[in-house]
Amino acid sequence: MKYLINFILRLLVKVALKGYFKTIVVDGKENIPKNVPVILVANHQNALIDPLLLATHTTLNPYFLTRASVFKKSIVAKMLNFIRMLPVYRVRDGFATIQQNQGTFDQTYEVLRKNGTVIIFAEGSHSLIRNLRPLSKGFTRMAFGLKEKYPETTPVILPVALDFSAHKRSGSKARLTFGEAIPVDMPSSKSGLLTKSVEKAVKNLVVEIPEETYEQDLARLIENDVDLTSRADVKLFLESGEVPNPVSEPSGLKNKLMKIFHFPLYWLWLWKRPSVQDPVFFSTWKFLIGFTLAPFYYLFLLWLAMDTPVGSWALAFLIMAWITLIGNRNPQE
Repeated sequence: MKYLINFILRLLVKVALKGYFKTIVVDGKENIPKNVPVILVANHQNALIDPLLLATHTTLNPYFLTRASVFKKSIVAKMLNFIRMLPVYRVRDGFATIQQNQGTFDQTYEVLRKNGTVIIFAEGSHSLIRNLRPLSKGFTRMAFGLKEKYPETTPVILPVALDFSAHKRSGSKARLTFGEAIPVDMPSSKSGLLTKSVEKAVKNLVVEIPEETYEQDLARLIENDVDLTSRADVKLFLESGEVPNPVSEPSGLKNKLMKIFHFPLYWLWLWKRPSVQDPVFFSTWKFLIGFTLAPFYYLFLLWLAMDTPVGSWALAFLIMAWITLIGNRNPQE
């Protein structure tokens, strides 16, 4: 039953993500290995949206390592565990909690032993900045710990990049880029070499904008309609000024209409927004509001259309809500 509910939930989330984003591109699917333990290492720019995309746009059916602070309430902890999230304790959670990570690693070993997948956002935190931050060593500990406990296993590290045209907006573009799997075929004494290899692999997939001139370069990229999800296009423009595949700039009218025909949900977001202190969570909250409440909103309009004097108006409103959702397209950043 648990697996069935997870399957249905992933399917519903995938449909909702396709409604939230205008375009979701998946590159390098041929690099996803089969029938081996997979430790998926990704950058982290968009809070809950990142794991949701990875969970729904591969067939890996992964588990996730998540910061332990969100597991404080027992009911929340049970829910997160149900959707395959495992807690990771950090120094900021208190030195006394660090030893609890061993229990989490033991759980990941059992998942990986059965050729399962564990996702780790190895930067250790999230950021809207389009650059890869230094990776922590948690994934190497996991890989070598697995080989020590189950020497017959052959784990691989799968590097992945997540890039967004506009992190905080619906109707934008998301891109997942899978690199070539890196076998863990070295002794644990070479863990530093493995960390560097994986960091280099992820860095070669992620869109990079030089830190020294970040704001100026980002403004130029947007002004010249460069696809901010394409590492190759961004790199080419920054080096030569060329724009091989310019993205068309939307007028914004469709987005305004979408807000009008979804006004209860939009107003709820406006009410919630002041309390969301970290902008990285803007998309997460927008998506969650739509995912949980949009079906009820559509059913309410359908009820009005079928069983009230304002039926024709409600039906027209419902149809326009769907049309504007499909046509929603936001500018980059």
